[in-house]
Amino acid sequence: MTDTSRVNDKPLWRWVGMRMSLLAIGAVVVIALCMWINFWVSDWYFLQHLPPDAREELLQLRAEPQLNEVRLRQLVAEYYPVEFFQPDIANRDWLILAGLVLATIPLIILVGLWFSRPLSSQFSAIAQGARRVAGGDFLTRLPIQPHTPDELRRLIGDFNSMTTQLQRYERDVRESSAVIAHELRTPLNAAMGRVQGMLDEVFPSDAVQLSMVKRQLDQLRKLVDDLHLLSMARAGRLVLERSDFSLAALVSERLAWFQPQLDEAAIETHVSIARTLTINADRDRLGQVLNILIDNLLRYAAGGGALTITARQVQASIVIEIADRGPGIEAEHLDSVFDRFWRAERSRARYSGGSGLGLSIARAICQAHGGSITASHREGGGTLIRAEFVL
Repeated sequence: MTDTSRVNDKPLWRWVGMRMSLLAIGAVVVIALCMWINFWVSDWYFLQHLPPDAREELLQLRAEPQLNEVRLRQLVAEYYPVEFFQPDIANRDWLILAGLVLATIPLIILVGLWFSRPLSSQFSAIAQGARRVAGGDFLTRLPIQPHTPDELRRLIGDFNSMTTQLQRYERDVRESSAVIAHELRTPLNAAMGRVQGMLDEVFPSDAVQLSMVKRQLDQLRKLVDDLHLLSMARAGRLVLERSDFSLAALVSERLAWFQPQLDEAAIETHVSIARTLTINADRDRLGQVLNILIDNLLRYAAGGGALTITARQVQASIVIEIADRGPGIEAEHLDSVFDRFWRAERSRARYSGGSGLGLSIARAICQAHGGSITASHREGGGTLIRAEFVL
Protein backbone atom coordinates (compact mmCIF):
# COMPACT_ATOMS: atom_id res chain seq x y z
CA MET A 1 0.00 0.00 0.00
CA THR A 2 1.38 3.39 -0.98
CA ASP A 3 1.62 6.42 1.27
CA THR A 4 -1.10 8.13 -0.78
CA SER A 5 -3.54 5.27 -0.19
CA ARG A 6 -2.79 5.41 3.53
CA VAL A 7 -3.58 9.13 3.59
CA ASN A 8 -6.85 8.59 1.70
CA ASP A 9 -7.82 5.55 3.76
CA LYS A 10 -11.22 6.01 5.42
CA PRO A 11 -11.97 3.03 7.66
CA LEU A 12 -15.38 2.93 9.29
CA TRP A 13 -14.08 3.39 12.84
CA ARG A 14 -12.19 6.52 11.77
CA TRP A 15 -15.18 7.81 9.79
CA VAL A 16 -17.49 7.46 12.81
CA GLY A 17 -14.83 8.49 15.34
CA MET A 18 -13.92 11.69 13.51
CA ARG A 19 -17.53 12.81 13.26
CA MET A 20 -18.33 12.01 16.85
CA SER A 21 -15.12 13.70 18.00
CA LEU A 22 -15.89 16.79 15.95
CA LEU A 23 -19.39 16.83 17.41
CA ALA A 24 -18.06 16.61 20.99
CA ILE A 25 -15.36 19.24 20.35
CA GLY A 26 -17.93 21.52 18.73
CA ALA A 27 -20.25 21.18 21.72
CA VAL A 28 -17.42 22.04 24.18
CA VAL A 29 -16.33 25.00 22.07
CA VAL A 30 -19.88 26.33 21.85
CA ILE A 31 -20.39 26.06 25.63
CA ALA A 32 -17.02 27.70 26.33
CA LEU A 33 -17.77 30.49 23.87
CA CYS A 34 -21.19 31.10 25.45
CA MET A 35 -19.63 31.21 28.91
CA TRP A 36 -17.01 33.70 27.70
CA ILE A 37 -19.76 35.86 26.20
CA ASN A 38 -21.65 35.61 29.49
CA PHE A 39 -18.60 36.77 31.48
CA TRP A 40 -17.92 39.57 29.03
CA VAL A 41 -21.55 40.81 29.02
CA SER A 42 -21.82 40.61 32.81
CA ASP A 43 -18.58 42.52 33.29
CA TRP A 44 -19.61 45.14 30.76
CA TYR A 45 -23.00 45.54 32.49
CA PHE A 46 -21.49 46.12 35.93
CA LEU A 47 -18.89 48.52 34.57
CA GLN A 48 -21.63 50.60 32.96
CA HIS A 49 -23.39 50.99 36.32
CA LEU A 50 -20.28 52.11 38.20
CA PRO A 51 -19.70 55.80 39.00
CA PRO A 52 -17.49 57.32 36.28
CA ASP A 53 -14.55 57.97 38.63
CA ALA A 54 -14.70 54.44 40.11
CA ARG A 55 -15.04 52.89 36.66
CA GLU A 56 -12.02 54.74 35.33
CA GLU A 57 -9.94 53.83 38.38
CA LEU A 58 -11.02 50.16 38.22
CA LEU A 59 -10.20 49.87 34.53
CA GLN A 60 -6.77 51.43 35.13
CA LEU A 61 -5.99 49.09 38.02
CA ARG A 62 -7.24 46.04 36.11
CA ALA A 63 -4.90 46.92 33.29
CA GLU A 64 -1.97 47.40 35.71
CA PRO A 65 -2.71 45.55 39.00
CA GLN A 66 0.83 46.13 40.31
CA LEU A 67 0.14 49.87 40.74
CA ASN A 68 -2.14 49.35 43.73
CA GLU A 69 -3.33 45.78 44.29
CA VAL A 70 -4.94 46.59 47.63
CA ARG A 71 -7.07 49.35 46.11
CA LEU A 72 -8.10 46.98 43.28
CA ARG A 73 -9.36 44.45 45.80
CA GLN A 74 -11.30 47.19 47.62
CA LEU A 75 -13.04 48.32 44.42
CA VAL A 76 -13.96 44.76 43.44
CA ALA A 77 -15.29 44.01 46.91
CA GLU A 78 -17.23 47.27 46.96
CA TYR A 79 -18.95 47.18 43.60
CA TYR A 80 -19.16 43.53 42.44
CA PRO A 81 -22.04 41.39 43.83
CA VAL A 82 -20.90 38.99 46.54
CA GLU A 83 -22.64 35.98 44.85
CA PHE A 84 -20.07 36.21 42.08
CA PHE A 85 -17.47 34.86 44.47
CA GLN A 86 -19.47 32.16 46.31
CA PRO A 87 -18.55 28.57 45.21
CA ASP A 88 -22.17 27.47 45.56
CA ILE A 89 -24.13 25.32 43.08
CA ALA A 90 -26.69 28.11 43.01
CA ASN A 91 -24.04 30.47 41.70
CA ARG A 92 -25.27 32.33 38.61
CA ASP A 93 -22.38 31.06 36.46
CA TRP A 94 -23.08 27.45 37.39
CA LEU A 95 -26.74 27.88 36.52
CA ILE A 96 -25.85 29.39 33.16
CA LEU A 97 -23.43 26.51 32.49
CA ALA A 98 -26.14 23.97 33.36
CA GLY A 99 -28.58 25.76 31.06
CA LEU A 100 -26.07 25.72 28.23
CA VAL A 101 -25.43 21.99 28.66
CA LEU A 102 -29.17 21.26 28.65
CA ALA A 103 -29.66 23.41 25.57
CA THR A 104 -26.72 21.75 23.79
CA ILE A 105 -27.90 18.17 24.34
CA PRO A 106 -30.78 18.37 21.78
CA LEU A 107 -28.41 20.09 19.35
CA ILE A 108 -25.84 17.29 19.79
CA ILE A 109 -28.55 14.69 19.18
CA LEU A 110 -29.81 16.43 16.03
CA VAL A 111 -26.34 16.94 14.59
CA GLY A 112 -25.38 13.37 15.52
CA LEU A 113 -28.43 12.06 13.67
CA TRP A 114 -27.56 14.24 10.70
CA PHE A 115 -23.98 12.94 10.70
CA SER A 116 -25.12 9.31 10.92
CA ARG A 117 -27.83 9.63 8.27
CA PRO A 118 -25.53 8.86 5.26
CA LEU A 119 -24.20 5.76 7.02
CA SER A 120 -27.67 4.65 8.03
CA SER A 121 -29.03 5.18 4.51
CA GLN A 122 -26.22 3.04 3.09
CA PHE A 123 -26.93 0.18 5.49
CA SER A 124 -30.66 0.51 4.78
CA ALA A 125 -29.95 0.30 1.06
CA ILE A 126 -27.85 -2.82 1.62
CA ALA A 127 -30.64 -4.39 3.69
CA GLN A 128 -33.24 -3.59 1.03
CA GLY A 129 -30.94 -4.94 -1.67
CA ALA A 130 -30.41 -8.14 0.33
CA ARG A 131 -34.18 -8.57 0.61
CA ARG A 132 -34.54 -8.13 -3.17
CA VAL A 133 -31.80 -10.70 -3.77
CA ALA A 134 -33.49 -13.07 -1.32
CA GLY A 135 -36.63 -12.64 -3.41
CA GLY A 136 -34.76 -13.75 -6.54
CA ASP A 137 -33.87 -10.36 -8.06
CA PHE A 138 -30.22 -10.96 -8.97
CA LEU A 139 -30.09 -7.78 -11.07
CA THR A 140 -29.85 -5.73 -7.88
CA ARG A 141 -26.83 -3.42 -7.76
CA LEU A 142 -26.04 -0.85 -5.08
CA PRO A 143 -24.51 2.56 -5.83
CA ILE A 144 -21.50 3.74 -3.83
CA GLN A 145 -22.08 7.19 -2.38
CA PRO A 146 -19.21 9.71 -2.24
CA HIS A 147 -17.24 10.01 1.01
CA THR A 148 -18.26 6.46 1.98
CA PRO A 149 -16.02 4.68 4.54
CA ASP A 150 -13.67 2.12 3.01
CA GLU A 151 -15.20 -0.88 4.83
CA LEU A 152 -18.67 0.10 3.61
CA ARG A 153 -17.35 0.73 0.11
CA ARG A 154 -15.81 -2.76 0.08
CA LEU A 155 -19.01 -4.24 1.49
CA ILE A 156 -21.06 -2.68 -1.31
CA GLY A 157 -18.50 -3.80 -3.87
CA ASP A 158 -18.61 -7.37 -2.51
CA PHE A 159 -22.42 -7.24 -2.50
CA ASN A 160 -22.48 -6.20 -6.16
CA SER A 161 -19.93 -8.91 -7.02
CA MET A 162 -22.09 -11.45 -5.19
CA THR A 163 -25.23 -10.47 -7.12
CA THR A 164 -23.26 -10.56 -10.37
CA GLN A 165 -22.11 -14.11 -9.57
CA LEU A 166 -25.63 -15.13 -8.54
CA GLN A 167 -26.99 -13.72 -11.79
CA ARG A 168 -24.35 -15.65 -13.68
CA TYR A 169 -25.09 -18.86 -11.76
CA GLU A 170 -28.81 -18.45 -12.38
CA ARG A 171 -28.16 -17.99 -16.10
CA ASP A 172 -25.78 -20.95 -16.15
CA VAL A 173 -28.27 -23.16 -14.32
CA ARG A 174 -31.08 -22.12 -16.66
CA GLU A 175 -28.99 -22.65 -19.78
CA SER A 176 -27.37 -25.80 -18.43
CA SER A 177 -30.72 -27.33 -17.56
CA ALA A 178 -31.93 -26.83 -21.12
CA VAL A 179 -28.66 -28.12 -22.60
CA ILE A 180 -28.49 -31.11 -20.23
CA ALA A 181 -32.04 -32.07 -21.13
CA HIS A 182 -31.16 -31.79 -24.80
CA GLU A 183 -27.91 -33.72 -24.44
CA LEU A 184 -29.59 -36.52 -22.50
CA ARG A 185 -32.64 -36.70 -24.71
CA THR A 186 -30.73 -37.10 -27.98
CA PRO A 187 -28.91 -40.40 -27.30
CA LEU A 188 -31.82 -41.66 -25.22
CA ASN A 189 -34.31 -41.05 -28.03
CA ALA A 190 -31.93 -42.64 -30.54
CA ALA A 191 -31.51 -45.75 -28.40
CA MET A 192 -35.23 -46.00 -27.65
CA GLY A 193 -36.09 -45.52 -31.32
CA ARG A 194 -33.69 -48.26 -32.33
CA VAL A 195 -35.07 -50.64 -29.67
CA GLN A 196 -38.66 -49.83 -30.66
CA GLY A 197 -37.74 -50.49 -34.29
CA MET A 198 -36.43 -53.92 -33.33
CA LEU A 199 -39.59 -54.64 -31.34
CA ASP A 200 -41.71 -53.59 -34.30
CA GLU A 201 -39.46 -55.73 -36.53
CA VAL A 202 -38.51 -52.68 -38.59
CA PHE A 203 -34.86 -53.42 -37.74
CA PRO A 204 -33.47 -56.90 -37.31
CA SER A 205 -32.62 -57.97 -33.76
CA ASP A 206 -28.96 -58.67 -34.36
CA ALA A 207 -25.57 -57.70 -33.01
CA VAL A 208 -25.26 -54.73 -35.40
CA GLN A 209 -28.44 -53.10 -34.12
CA LEU A 210 -27.55 -53.84 -30.51
CA SER A 211 -24.10 -52.30 -30.99
CA MET A 212 -25.75 -49.11 -32.30
CA VAL A 213 -27.97 -49.00 -29.22
CA LYS A 214 -24.94 -49.61 -27.02
CA ARG A 215 -23.06 -46.68 -28.62
CA GLN A 216 -25.94 -44.35 -27.77
CA LEU A 217 -26.10 -45.67 -24.21
CA ASP A 218 -22.32 -45.32 -23.87
CA GLN A 219 -22.62 -41.69 -24.94
CA LEU A 220 -25.39 -41.23 -22.41
CA ARG A 221 -23.33 -42.85 -19.66
CA LYS A 222 -20.28 -40.72 -20.49
CA LEU A 223 -22.36 -37.54 -20.29
CA VAL A 224 -23.76 -38.58 -16.91
CA ASP A 225 -20.25 -39.43 -15.66
CA ASP A 226 -18.94 -36.05 -16.83
CA LEU A 227 -21.76 -34.19 -15.09
CA HIS A 228 -21.14 -36.21 -11.93
CA LEU A 229 -17.43 -35.33 -12.03
CA LEU A 230 -18.22 -31.61 -12.38
CA SER A 231 -20.73 -31.70 -9.52
CA MET A 232 -18.24 -33.51 -7.27
CA ALA A 233 -15.50 -31.02 -8.17
CA ARG A 234 -17.75 -28.03 -7.49
CA ALA A 235 -18.65 -29.53 -4.09
CA GLY A 236 -14.94 -30.04 -3.33
CA ARG A 237 -15.43 -33.80 -3.11
CA LEU A 238 -13.47 -34.94 -6.14
CA VAL A 239 -11.25 -37.77 -4.87
CA LEU A 240 -7.62 -37.63 -6.01
CA GLU A 241 -5.16 -40.51 -5.80
CA ARG A 242 -1.84 -38.66 -5.79
CA SER A 243 1.48 -40.24 -6.63
CA ASP A 244 4.87 -39.18 -8.00
CA PHE A 245 5.30 -39.98 -11.69
CA SER A 246 7.22 -38.88 -14.78
CA LEU A 247 5.34 -36.23 -16.71
CA ALA A 248 7.19 -37.06 -19.93
CA ALA A 249 6.12 -40.70 -19.67
CA LEU A 250 2.48 -39.74 -19.19
CA VAL A 251 2.51 -37.40 -22.19
CA SER A 252 4.16 -40.08 -24.37
CA GLU A 253 1.52 -42.59 -23.29
CA ARG A 254 -1.38 -40.29 -24.15
CA LEU A 255 0.11 -39.28 -27.49
CA ALA A 256 0.53 -42.96 -28.35
CA TRP A 257 -3.20 -43.47 -27.78
CA PHE A 258 -4.05 -40.64 -30.16
CA GLN A 259 -1.30 -41.38 -32.70
CA PRO A 260 -3.62 -42.94 -35.34
CA GLN A 261 -5.92 -39.89 -35.29
CA LEU A 262 -2.92 -37.53 -35.27
CA ASP A 263 -1.38 -39.31 -38.25
CA GLU A 264 -4.68 -39.27 -40.10
CA ALA A 265 -4.98 -35.51 -39.53
CA ALA A 266 -1.32 -35.01 -40.53
CA ILE A 267 -0.55 -33.32 -37.22
CA GLU A 268 3.12 -33.07 -36.33
CA THR A 269 3.80 -33.27 -32.60
CA HIS A 270 6.65 -31.65 -30.70
CA VAL A 271 7.29 -32.54 -27.05
CA SER A 272 9.76 -30.71 -24.83
CA ILE A 273 9.71 -32.26 -21.35
CA ALA A 274 12.71 -33.30 -19.30
CA ARG A 275 12.70 -37.01 -18.44
CA THR A 276 13.61 -36.16 -14.86
CA LEU A 277 10.60 -33.85 -14.39
CA THR A 278 8.20 -35.50 -11.93
CA ILE A 279 4.92 -34.29 -10.53
CA ASN A 280 2.82 -35.32 -7.54
CA ALA A 281 -0.74 -35.61 -8.82
CA ASP A 282 -3.50 -38.03 -9.73
CA ARG A 283 -2.01 -39.69 -12.80
CA ASP A 284 -5.33 -40.80 -14.29
CA ARG A 285 -6.96 -37.42 -13.78
CA LEU A 286 -4.00 -35.55 -15.27
CA GLY A 287 -4.05 -38.01 -18.16
CA GLN A 288 -7.74 -37.18 -18.58
CA VAL A 289 -6.82 -33.50 -18.91
CA LEU A 290 -4.29 -34.33 -21.64
CA ASN A 291 -6.88 -36.50 -23.40
CA ILE A 292 -9.36 -33.64 -23.38
CA LEU A 293 -6.88 -31.12 -24.74
CA ILE A 294 -5.58 -33.42 -27.48
CA ASP A 295 -9.12 -34.44 -28.42
CA ASN A 296 -10.10 -30.77 -28.51
CA LEU A 297 -7.21 -30.13 -30.91
CA LEU A 298 -8.36 -32.93 -33.21
CA ARG A 299 -11.90 -31.54 -33.27
CA TYR A 300 -11.26 -27.85 -33.79
CA ALA A 301 -7.58 -27.19 -34.63
CA ALA A 302 -6.46 -30.14 -36.74
CA GLY A 303 -6.11 -27.87 -39.74
CA GLY A 304 -3.12 -26.22 -38.10
CA GLY A 305 -1.09 -29.39 -38.52
CA ALA A 306 0.97 -28.88 -35.35
CA LEU A 307 0.81 -29.80 -31.67
CA THR A 308 3.43 -28.64 -29.20
CA ILE A 309 3.54 -29.86 -25.59
CA THR A 310 6.05 -28.40 -23.14
CA ALA A 311 6.43 -28.69 -19.38
CA ARG A 312 8.83 -27.07 -16.95
CA GLN A 313 9.20 -26.23 -13.31
CA VAL A 314 8.70 -22.55 -12.47
CA GLN A 315 9.66 -21.91 -8.84
CA ALA A 316 7.20 -23.98 -6.79
CA SER A 317 4.93 -24.90 -9.72
CA ILE A 318 4.84 -27.24 -12.70
CA VAL A 319 3.64 -25.48 -15.86
CA ILE A 320 2.29 -27.53 -18.77
CA GLU A 321 1.63 -25.75 -22.08
CA ILE A 322 -0.21 -27.27 -25.04
CA ALA A 323 -0.18 -25.18 -28.20
CA ASP A 324 -1.62 -25.57 -31.68
CA ARG A 325 -1.65 -23.69 -34.96
CA GLY A 326 -5.40 -23.86 -35.47
CA PRO A 327 -7.80 -20.97 -36.11
CA GLY A 328 -7.54 -19.86 -32.48
CA ILE A 329 -10.23 -18.54 -30.18
CA GLU A 330 -11.80 -15.11 -30.39
CA ALA A 331 -10.58 -12.78 -27.66
CA GLU A 332 -14.03 -12.38 -26.09
CA HIS A 333 -14.33 -16.17 -25.73
CA LEU A 334 -10.98 -16.89 -24.06
CA ASP A 335 -12.59 -16.92 -20.59
CA SER A 336 -15.71 -18.76 -21.78
CA VAL A 337 -14.04 -21.83 -23.24
CA PHE A 338 -13.90 -23.44 -19.78
CA ASP A 339 -17.62 -22.95 -19.09
CA ARG A 340 -19.91 -25.94 -19.18
CA PHE A 341 -21.45 -26.73 -22.58
CA TRP A 342 -19.49 -24.00 -24.33
CA ARG A 343 -18.57 -25.01 -27.87
CA ALA A 344 -16.18 -23.40 -30.31
CA GLU A 345 -18.44 -24.34 -33.24
CA ARG A 346 -21.97 -24.59 -31.91
CA SER A 347 -23.43 -25.55 -35.27
CA ARG A 348 -21.07 -28.53 -35.74
CA ALA A 349 -20.18 -29.54 -32.17
CA ARG A 350 -22.85 -32.21 -31.91
CA TYR A 351 -22.01 -33.65 -35.29
CA SER A 352 -18.36 -33.86 -34.25
CA GLY A 353 -19.38 -35.61 -31.05
CA GLY A 354 -18.53 -32.95 -28.50
CA SER A 355 -20.76 -32.25 -25.51
CA GLY A 356 -19.09 -28.98 -24.50
CA LEU A 357 -17.99 -30.39 -21.12
CA GLY A 358 -14.38 -31.28 -21.91
CA LEU A 359 -12.59 -28.04 -21.03
CA SER A 360 -14.81 -27.46 -17.99
CA ILE A 361 -13.76 -30.92 -16.75
CA ALA A 362 -10.11 -30.04 -17.40
CA ARG A 363 -10.50 -26.90 -15.34
CA ALA A 364 -12.25 -28.79 -12.52
CA ILE A 365 -9.41 -31.34 -12.36
CA CYS A 366 -6.74 -28.62 -12.36
CA GLN A 367 -8.53 -26.70 -9.62
CA ALA A 368 -8.95 -29.88 -7.57
CA HIS A 369 -5.13 -30.15 -7.65
CA GLY A 370 -4.85 -26.58 -6.40
CA GLY A 371 -3.84 -25.37 -9.85
CA SER A 372 -5.34 -23.39 -12.70
CA ILE A 373 -5.77 -23.51 -16.46
CA THR A 374 -6.03 -20.63 -18.92
CA ALA A 375 -6.33 -20.09 -22.66
CA SER A 376 -4.57 -17.40 -24.69
CA HIS A 377 -3.58 -16.54 -28.23
CA ARG A 378 -0.37 -18.08 -29.45
CA GLU A 379 2.15 -15.86 -31.12
CA GLY A 380 2.06 -16.60 -34.82
CA GLY A 381 -1.50 -17.95 -34.67
CA GLY A 382 -3.28 -20.68 -32.78
CA THR A 383 -4.21 -21.29 -29.15
CA LEU A 384 -2.04 -21.82 -26.09
CA ILE A 385 -3.50 -23.74 -23.13
CA ARG A 386 -1.49 -23.23 -19.94
CA ALA A 387 -2.05 -25.48 -16.90
CA GLU A 388 -0.20 -24.77 -13.66
CA PHE A 389 0.08 -27.13 -10.70
CA VAL A 390 1.53 -26.10 -7.33
CA LEU A 391 4.14 -28.54 -6.01
